[in-house]
Amino acid sequence: MMQTENAGLSRRSLLRIFAAATVVAAPTFSKAAGLLKGAGDVRRVHMYSGRSGESVNAIYWVDGEYIPEVVKEISHFMRDLRVDSSIAMNPHNMDIIAATHHLLDVKEPYMLLSGYRTPKTNAMLRSESHGVAKNSLHIQGMAADLRLKSRSVKQMAKAAEACAAGGVGHYYHSNFVHMDCGPVRTWAG
Repeated sequence: MMQTENAGLSRRSLLRIFAAATVVAAPTFSKAAGLLKGAGDVRRVHMYSGRSGESVNAIYWVDGEYIPEVVKEISHFMRDLRVDSSIAMNPHNMDIIAATHHLLDVKEPYMLLSGYRTPKTNAMLRSESHGVAKNSLHIQGMAADLRLKSRSVKQMAKAAEACAAGGVGHYYHSNFVHMDCGPVRTWAG
């Protein structure tokens, strides 16, 4: 898990983080929609980056509130590694990622292929592939491309679509699923 600095953390934030750390297991959610609408007590993101070797396994939401320090940590993790640049990732995208992971009922962390992209990185990727949108939601910190070894693209996409909370792209040839918190839509790339 990535380390965060304790400087600047409020007492309330530290108590919430401590409370989250003492949770033995996250509650079971019967439907992703319930998770996205605030049912349950905690939300967790569990991912690793094959490019940087970093990982994050963090509870970022407790009792109806995002934990700003943890959301910031996840945003840094999801940065554009090509230029080491980050922005505040949209926490609603984290909600979709967490809900989908829960629906898939896996312990395995996601492999993050792409989170935030600078416009320059997006343009470079677009020049190399027809599957990269000119105005990609990656540029706005609203999207992630993810992979699981233990689940197929079809299984991951079906779980993400069940959330009915954003866009889901099926990339069978590249073995990943795009999840974003933009308009609800699906496509195959």
